[in-house]
Amino acid sequence: MGEQLYALQRRIIEQGQALPGGVLRVDSFVNQRVDMRLMKEIGDAFARRFEGIEAGCVMTVESSGIAPAGMTALAMGLPLLVCKKQSSKAARGERLSTPVRSFTKDTTYEMSVSREYLPEGARVLFVDDFLATGEAALGAARLIEQAGAILAGIGIVIEKSFQPGRGRLERLGAPIVSLARITKMRPGERDASQSICFYEED
Repeated sequence: MGEQLYALQRRIIEQGQALPGGVLRVDSFVNQRVDMRLMKEIGDAFARRFEGIEAGCVMTVESSGIAPAGMTALAMGLPLLVCKKQSSKAARGERLSTPVRSFTKDTTYEMSVSREYLPEGARVLFVDDFLATGEAALGAARLIEQAGAILAGIGIVIEKSFQPGRGRLERLGAPIVSLARITKMRPGERDASQSICFYEED
């Protein structure tokens, strides 16, 4: 595991907060106040891990996935395709859509993307900030299938391995890369190094 991945783990331990219900709060550096230097390192790490998959674009879903996916697209020299959670009057052409259940917000939203930007046969790398139940990635996979495109890989910044997401995504047959895999969280413990435990992949 490279230095940038240990840096991600350190930030999770130092600034992450385990909350009841299996929620991990990392809004101080991942999804509200975003550390773009860390995001660049994350993008570079995904680019190395997915070297050779021949993707034509990097896909994510708004809004928390945009920073890591954008940096991955930049590192790989690919366009970034952002799936929307809300319809827009400015949307053009035919749109593909599918319902998705959000684990963190406990709500259902409609994930959509313009068919124009997801042509048949395109190879797509999906990148997101979290993997819990796998709903966002499964929704993206459904859109890719609707378009007749190909899911080339799945990149996850933080995976909660004690939840069923990975098992559900493995059925898709695409390679899965998670930069930080958390095996347990114990809400309420003052020492974050004890409340969050990582799975060492390599």
